[in-house]
Amino acid sequence: MNTNQSQPPAVEISEGNFQAEVLECKQPVLVEFWAPWSRPCQILGSVLNEIATICGERVKIVKVNADDNPDLSLWYDVQSIPTLLYFVDGSIRAKVVGTASKEAILAKLAPFRATA
Repeated sequence: MNTNQSQPPAVEISEGNFQAEVLECKQPVLVEFWAPWSRPCQILGSVLNEIATICGERVKIVKVNADDNPDLSLWYDVQSIPTLLYFVDGSIRAKVVGTASKEAILAKLAPFRATA
C-alpha cells in the first residue's frame, strides 16, 4: 500500500494551464470535470484517490471545476458531471460519464494504460 501522502492525488487545474498540464503532458492524464456542489462528484473524488494510489506515478490525475471553466466544458462536450476524460499524448482515449466504481474506471482505462 502506498503510504506516501505528501502530495494530493488530484491537482486542480484551469483553462489557463490545461494545455501544459494535460495536452502537453508526457504521461497519461485522467481529467475529472466536477463541481463542488455535486454529491456524485464528491463520491467520485474518493474513488479517484484510490485510483491514484493504484496507478501511482504512471497516471496523472487532475480536476477541472466545470463551473469555473465553462469554455473547457464546452470544448470537450461535458454535458453532465462528473465526467472523466482520459488523455494519452494529448488525445482523448476514454470517457466515463457519471459515478463509477474503481473497478469500472480501471477496466475502461486498462487498454490505454498498457500502451502508456
